[in-house]
Amino acid sequence: MGRLLLLSLFTLIYSVIYAQDGSISGQVVDETNQPVAFASVTIKGGTRGASADDNGRFKIPVSNGTYTVVVNAVGFLQTSQNVTVKGNDAAVHFALKRATTDLTEAVVIGYGTAKKKDLTGSVTAINAKDFQKGAISTPDQLISGKVAGVQISPDGGAPGGASTIRIRGGSSLNASNDPLFVIDGVPVDNSKKSDGTSSISGSPNPLSLINPNDIESINVLKDASATAIYGNRASNGVIIITTKKGKKGGPLRVNFNTVNSVAVKVKNLDVLTADQFRKVVKDQAAIQNKPYAVDSLGKANTNWQDEIYHPAFTTDNNLSFSGGVKNLPYRLSLGYLHQDGILKTGYLERGSAALNISPTFFDNHLRVDLNLKGVVNGNRFANSGAVGDAIRFDPTKPVYDSKSPYGGYYEWQDGGVPNTQSTRNPVADLYLKNDKATVYRSIGNLQLDYKFHFLPDLRANLNLGYDISKSNGSVREDPTWAAAYTTGGRYHEYEQRTRNKLLDFYLNYVKEIKSIKSRIDVMGGYSYQDFLRGAPGFWTTSITKNNPGNPPTYTKPDSTQHTLVSFYGRLNYTYNNKYLLTATIRRDGSSRFSPDTRWGNFPSIALAWRISEEDFLKSSKTISNLKLRLGYGTTGQQDITASDYPYLASYSISTGTTRYLFGDSAYYMYRGAPYDQNIKWETTTTSNIGLDFGLLKDRISGSIDVYYKKTNNLISDIPVAAGSNLSNHVLTNVGNIENKGVEFVVNAIPVTNKDFQWNLGFNFTYNESKITKLSTVDDPSSPGVIVGGISGGTGNKIQIHSVDYAPYTFWVYKQVYDQTGKPIEGVYADVNHKGNGNLFYHYKSPAPKYMLGFNSQFSYKDWNLSFVLRSNIGNYVYNNVKSNRAAYSVVIDANKYLGNTIPDVLFTGFNNTQFYSDYYVENASFLRMDNLQVGYNFGKIGKNVSLRLSAIAQNLFVITKYTGIDPEIYSGIDNNIYPKTRIFSLGASVDF
Repeated sequence: MGRLLLLSLFTLIYSVIYAQDGSISGQVVDETNQPVAFASVTIKGGTRGASADDNGRFKIPVSNGTYTVVVNAVGFLQTSQNVTVKGNDAAVHFALKRATTDLTEAVVIGYGTAKKKDLTGSVTAINAKDFQKGAISTPDQLISGKVAGVQISPDGGAPGGASTIRIRGGSSLNASNDPLFVIDGVPVDNSKKSDGTSSISGSPNPLSLINPNDIESINVLKDASATAIYGNRASNGVIIITTKKGKKGGPLRVNFNTVNSVAVKVKNLDVLTADQFRKVVKDQAAIQNKPYAVDSLGKANTNWQDEIYHPAFTTDNNLSFSGGVKNLPYRLSLGYLHQDGILKTGYLERGSAALNISPTFFDNHLRVDLNLKGVVNGNRFANSGAVGDAIRFDPTKPVYDSKSPYGGYYEWQDGGVPNTQSTRNPVADLYLKNDKATVYRSIGNLQLDYKFHFLPDLRANLNLGYDISKSNGSVREDPTWAAAYTTGGRYHEYEQRTRNKLLDFYLNYVKEIKSIKSRIDVMGGYSYQDFLRGAPGFWTTSITKNNPGNPPTYTKPDSTQHTLVSFYGRLNYTYNNKYLLTATIRRDGSSRFSPDTRWGNFPSIALAWRISEEDFLKSSKTISNLKLRLGYGTTGQQDITASDYPYLASYSISTGTTRYLFGDSAYYMYRGAPYDQNIKWETTTTSNIGLDFGLLKDRISGSIDVYYKKTNNLISDIPVAAGSNLSNHVLTNVGNIENKGVEFVVNAIPVTNKDFQWNLGFNFTYNESKITKLSTVDDPSSPGVIVGGISGGTGNKIQIHSVDYAPYTFWVYKQVYDQTGKPIEGVYADVNHKGNGNLFYHYKSPAPKYMLGFNSQFSYKDWNLSFVLRSNIGNYVYNNVKSNRAAYSVVIDANKYLGNTIPDVLFTGFNNTQFYSDYYVENASFLRMDNLQVGYNFGKIGKNVSLRLSAIAQNLFVITKYTGIDPEIYSGIDNNIYPKTRIFSLGASVDF
């Protein structure tokens, strides 16, 4: 009997195993037979499913039977097929029809999601398939040129370098103008310190510590009705980054993605050749009666820019594992990036890991979302001073000198020691200074979303998050380097730690009330976030240790902390699927302000009318979607870059160069910092009217937005009377600034058929910025606040903040020209007609008036081609390289060394520099091809392996009238900036 039972049990187990030894597999493609990556494939009525890989392929283990297989993908209509499995694999093919604008698509917004059709604010969502392609090392590069109203300007071409990001213009003068970044629900600190450097030491761009390959979508919130839920940090807009996650059900999917690139310099700055330089020196030696200059000429023909730049190679490799085990979706990714800079010796090396698990419990009533991201960044920062030195250094001198005591490099000498006033050998700048840093960063959060059993319409959400980093760096200046010769070389190490901890909790109630054709979505919550940044003190010492004239110097320890506490709520109401209302309120408290000014209220309201749902349009064959949006709200700004304690009197130990003198002795003492006990929020009020449209079943879709935003209580640094504070200047609320503009977006599918499809997109932005108030007391005699320091002279500045003008307007002299169009040296027009000798006038601005983006994708069978064009119009740049070097006086220096000049001097004939001439303010409008990609999908190349290859070119060309190396300079002052590169890449994506 026992044996019979045992045999029956084995038979039953075998039958079950055999019955489940089948699967449904296949591929999901679109109407042009292109794979649809990451499509969701599920079995109707069950929990099994899979996520298609990069090539649209999937496989679902099932037992024998007949199933309805349902396929969903963003941007496509849902489709299904009945499939019968009889012990073996059942193959099925899905060809999806594109829903050109999927209005039911979920868009991530502040503290939740919303369907695209229900949005009342100005929100742009960019998914991974629409990102920029190629050698991308930071997330901001993914959406450059893709979003109307968003300006992303790289600050140079250094590996992992920062970008200046502005949404609808700047809203501040001295406080931060950077948008708030929220990564998987964690608002991160992307601010800058008072000296303009990154808040994370050793990393010029905190965003370079995020692996772009892990990002699924980037959503940009632009108007107050969308951003006010973030209150005190939302004046500059909000960028929400959502990383990739696993899909419920389905087998393990493995993807390996690699991009290998070479970057080259676009061009050299035009300077005199060695032969041209010899002629100019000889001519000027005779004119200036300095015959010794001719004897100083060398015999070399050195192109110094060629000596400091080289082709730079990058490899970016990413491996991911994703899938789902019952109710436990997961994704694990590993990444490695090595990016060399075109400026020799510089590089970025990054190792990253990310884990997401999203299990559900209690019959899907509890969802747990765990996100963990870690990265190690290694940087060697090439000495960017070499860029300017390569422009200035005498081209008749050699790079190396076998008799030189300065590391074997040629250097200018004076009495047997380095000439302390001369230009340094740019190659020595690179190899004799070693600036390295290692940064460890981790961002993570645990989010619990519970749907109450007794009231399923009510959900509770708890989000616990953190963002921590540790930086270690060192700077070594070789004792043989001419720039460090008198100090005997220098060495110091530094360390910094940052910590950001978050607690968010909110309740969300959603109810469909069909009897009154209404839907109510209301939420309210509490947020606590604390930021801590600290660095121990360190010594800077002489390497040779035998230089009593240069004793070690000590940099004091520093620690700063600020806390944000908030209460917030939002109501979304929809009536009859046509009329929508969104109202938000947030009350914020910031420790950066005194108890009397610490709290602020930030409300918003928005209305929308889905006109296309009205009876008179519902049956239209032309208009498939039409929605009118109106929004108004207030946001705040508390991100003051200068201090975390601007309302408190603070004291710090004086430095070696700022000691107090009593008699003949200098003493270290405590120095007071300026403060304003009544300083308060900057407050930005925004009005927005928008129209979303879709035509011909959304074959053509887009939006138009008109906005006006005004910032009150601008925080600015102003002079104060001596003795009235602890300094002669103070940071306080003094003025107002306004931005107004128009945004237009259109996307279209002109052609679509079985083998060929053409998609295109265009966006246009007009923005005008103007200061409307700049002082606490009107002073007609004051032109404004002069800013924008330049290279050359002492304390020269070239820009100004003035009422009725754009921030950073150029403050220059109007150049007078002769009949041939040649500028006349030292002759300027009296534009103000005051005859008082003050020739300064307001002229142009660095900010573009118009921005355009154009992208297009073509697909033919397994081939695809795409490109992105971007243009700024109306932006001007002060060519400080030219103004500082294009004069004969810089060739033969009074300190007995020679320096190169710019060929422009051969045209102007300027003997002396003319720093304030508007001749150097140039039209920097440009058209740039950001990206060109060609790809081919091989499909399956083995039993379980599929392959896609691509070739990409970035920054392929720039059309501009600007005479410098690159016209895209956000600050408007071109002064020896690390040049942007042209990049050529080959990429491969393999799915297993």
